[in-house]
Amino acid sequence: MLYIVATPIWNLEDITYRAVRILKEVDFIACEDTRTSWVLLKHYDISKPLLSFHSYSGQTKVDKIIDLLKEWKDVAVISDAGTPGISDPWYVLVQKALSENIEISPIPWPSAVITALSASGLQSNHFLYLGFLPVKKWRQTLFLRLQEKKDETVVIYESVHRLIRTLKDLEKYFWEEHYIVVGRELTKKFEEFRRWSIKEVLEYFEKTPGKLKGEFVVMF
Repeated sequence: MLYIVATPIWNLEDITYRAVRILKEVDFIACEDTRTSWVLLKHYDISKPLLSFHSYSGQTKVDKIIDLLKEWKDVAVISDAGTPGISDPWYVLVQKALSENIEISPIPWPSAVITALSASGLQSNHFLYLGFLPVKKWRQTLFLRLQEKKDETVVIYESVHRLIRTLKDLEKYFWEEHYIVVGRELTKKFEEFRRWSIKEVLEYFEKTPGKLKGEFVVMF
């Protein structure tokens, strides 16, 4: 069995009883970064062989995990934070497992997209999730398409290194008074939401560079 196990975004308390049980019962745990996952696993006294699988892993890693599953081993996959398969490479493994008729069971819970959207105050019954925006190729084309036709809330992830650039792009392609919500440090002690115009949010982060930490969820 291949288990897709959602883990906390940041706060280690945000994990289900079922997820902890599954992680203690499986034969192997495949992680994006074993060092990051070790913190969570140690906290819940989970000791299992760990396999590294990330965006730079090749087909060999996929085949290795599939071989274990074919040997009737139970494997749980976890990402660094949140639900596997959302802005990480796990879908490649899931596709291969499905092609091999391997049973898959999702163990749901945290997701930064839903966590941020639920507290945004924006329309949430119909939204467009884009993950991380392209750094160069297709970036301008994407903004132009959104500018041309946007009839739902758009949710994107952004890193500390590109937040200012993305806010300036949004200011360029939309009007500076366009309402926007930016969430940072989700589920952590200094969790923060800024619900202002693009201009106000941009000025806030430019004037308080100390707030440029971690990853951001941007909604507009």
